[in-house]
Amino acid sequence: MKLVRYGEVGAERAGVVDAAGRVRDLSMLLSELGPDQLSPRTLAALAAIDIARLPLVEEGVRLGCPIGNVGKIVCVGLNYRDHAQEASMPVPKEPVLFMKAITTLSGPNDDVQIPPGSEKADWEVELGIVIGTRLKHVGKDVALQHVAGYVLANDVSERAYQTERGGQWDKGKSYDTFAPIGPWLVTADEVDDPHALGLWLDVNGRRMQDGNTKNFIFDVPTMLSYISDFMTLEPGDIVLTGTPAGVGLGQKPVPKFLRVGDEMRLGITGLGEQQLRCVASGS
Repeated sequence: MKLVRYGEVGAERAGVVDAAGRVRDLSMLLSELGPDQLSPRTLAALAAIDIARLPLVEEGVRLGCPIGNVGKIVCVGLNYRDHAQEASMPVPKEPVLFMKAITTLSGPNDDVQIPPGSEKADWEVELGIVIGTRLKHVGKDVALQHVAGYVLANDVSERAYQTERGGQWDKGKSYDTFAPIGPWLVTADEVDDPHALGLWLDVNGRRMQDGNTKNFIFDVPTMLSYISDFMTLEPGDIVLTGTPAGVGLGQKPVPKFLRVGDEMRLGITGLGEQQLRCVASGS
């Protein structure tokens, strides 16, 4: 299934995408599409529904982040060898972990806010993992059983905040709108192999990133098992899995960063696309 949340910010309703790519309303069955609705039992019940009998949603409706009430966003950095090289960072021997604030979450076509005075806002197309059941000290052999599905994500970053302002990476990762997610939550049964997905990103029509999850340094079971030894992953949590080469920081001979008015378009095989416009941040 391809599950969505649609409607105005703060008033999103649950929906599902039919075979023709149209959004149909699930709100009479689900009050929200959040942690409580991501269990295997609930997803199996939804899969048994005749989607064609559900009401159609008006075309062009806004799509929000496809998961509501997200508890936390955990990120794995430098998880592609080519990205570590372009960032002049050593290839990690263990997964590099950092967090993004929940206030970064936004929809797949919402505007991305550029912070006041920002000079080094950057893009990162990533595969996101949505947790369906609780993980704590979970082995790699069973880690995938805890996955509800996968999403397209953009780990927008401000590099000066991240690396030049002291402290941890989080401050460069956590500005409002810095985590566009979606358009869909694609349930795990529809993703045959999360390690065989092409991912790409364009800025103003120019292809900047073109990678594949087969080039992960740490695969999905390894990442989830590793994280679960340091913190409990709960239903609805999102794990971002790193980005391939081609970010603005890595452009040669001169890095390139996002400016107000720039447009990003990005996608992952089977997980849809995002179209994002950069705007000046409000209050």
